[in-house]
Amino acid sequence: MELLLHLLYKWICMIVASLWIILGFALLIFGADALVKGASALAKRLKMSDLAIGLTIVAFGTSAPELVVSSAASLNQQSDLILGNVIGSNNFNLFIILGLVALLKPITVQKGMVWIEIPISLGVVAILFVLSNALLGAEVASVSRLDAILLLVLFAGFMFYIYKGLAKESSEDIPPEKIYSTTKMISFIILGLGGLVLGGHLVVTSATDIAMSFGVSDKVIGLTIVAAGTSLPELVTSVVAALKNNADIAIGNVVGSNIFNVLLIVPISALIHPIAYNSSFNLDLFVLLGGSLFLFIAMFTGKAKRLDRWEALVLIISFVGYTLYMLF
Repeated sequence: MELLLHLLYKWICMIVASLWIILGFALLIFGADALVKGASALAKRLKMSDLAIGLTIVAFGTSAPELVVSSAASLNQQSDLILGNVIGSNNFNLFIILGLVALLKPITVQKGMVWIEIPISLGVVAILFVLSNALLGAEVASVSRLDAILLLVLFAGFMFYIYKGLAKESSEDIPPEKIYSTTKMISFIILGLGGLVLGGHLVVTSATDIAMSFGVSDKVIGLTIVAAGTSLPELVTSVVAALKNNADIAIGNVVGSNIFNVLLIVPISALIHPIAYNSSFNLDLFVLLGGSLFLFIAMFTGKAKRLDRWEALVLIISFVGYTLYMLF
């Protein structure tokens, strides 16, 4: 009888924790959306171009859930959850989101995306692999505060590249954002930040509770549940963009978010507390490297500069196989 009550209690705790995770994800999505709306309105008030808003604030907004969750995990010194969230989100973005979007409609991309942004996304993963495995002579395998500074410098360089590119673009290409009153704009920003902070806290604590209850590692929780949940803003943004025949936003959102995750979220988390590196993440990084390389090669197979449906299917099937291997 006592064993039965213990099992019942355990299942009730898991159900409650799962409900908190769902609520946390909902708050993360709401928070990211509200923050993007408010920040975009603020940017227009400061006379930033529509293109600058789309490539900076909106890109950051879809990565904000990963930032909040990883920062909260860093405060709790949960290194596996941080890396699981970032690497898992990048894999989910690349294999599932791009795969689903290209299944809806093959994605044709611009020359700059093929030769610059996609190689950059591949390169930053290689840099993370080198730094985290202490291949440059560090004493322990980790992402140290010094590594974090290096990654942030690279992030600044990437943002400068975007800024230089904006000078060559016309702001008329992107439809204007809706103009809000000052009160509504500030309310969106405050509610967005509040939703992100509270949602991130709920996801991290609840996912940890489930992991502890069932003996599942922080790594697996981070690579699966947390990674998929924090990637929902990217999923929604890319699918909507594809349905509106805007391939540049669809693929740009995914590739840009993956670069943001490595060059911004990892170093911020490492500045809060150095991230101890578990070498078992090497497999997940190799999967991410392989997927990024496949995306680059896909630009030259079939129709040039296009991700076709059969290539999208390869991405999805590969991710399903990788996930099943990881779980079982």
